Amino acid sequence: QVQLVESGGGLVQAGGSLRLSCTASGGTISSYRMGWFRQAPGKEREFVAHINWSRSTYYADSVKGRFIISRDNANNTVFLQMNNLKLEDAAVYYCAAHYSGPYYDFSSYNYWGQGTQVTVSS
Repeated sequence: QVQLVESGGGLVQAGGSLRLSCTASGGTISSYRMGWFRQAPGKEREFVAHINWSRSTYYADSVKGRFIISRDNANNTVFLQMNNLKLEDAAVYYCAAHYSGPYYDFSSYNYWGQGTQVTVSS
């Protein structure tokens, strides 16, 4: 069973950038399709970005053109580069892994990290 650990969250001013990392142990991420989700207080968990085995990527419309998801299978790590951050990007960001099912549906994911907080100030 794979364990996922996110890092890289923090406080950033609007317009700034952060790079989140998700490192796996107990398994290799090359076996999984990987996604990032986020959840703000009082809101449902929402899809952010996804990368499959062939490195095809998918993004929520709200982050398209600003966020970039990538994977480094050799180091068992997935990244989320977040640029031009907005106040509405503030949330806990979760990394997740799955084998199949819709990439935008959190219920299709088999494994989750504990989350990392991203705070955006004005």
